[in-house]
Amino acid sequence: MRRIKVIVEKHVDGYVAYPLGMKGIVVGEGDTYEEALGDVKSAIRFHVETFGDDVLETDAPALDAFVDEAAVEIA
Repeated sequence: MRRIKVIVEKHVDGYVAYPLGMKGIVVGEGDTYEEALGDVKSAIRFHVETFGDDVLETDAPALDAFVDEAAVEIA
């Protein structure tokens, strides 16, 4: 069993989840947090089965993830 950090975003029309530290695009979605998390777990398994362990970045895994805001002036 591998532990992979996953970001789950809440949007007005549901949830989107994606893993950190994987090569390629892997996304899960659902109407609830749990559905999105379950969907991304399934997508991760499929991605690794399809493309092999090389998709997992093992040299420098994400230690943590943070959410913050940045005020950006846009011209």
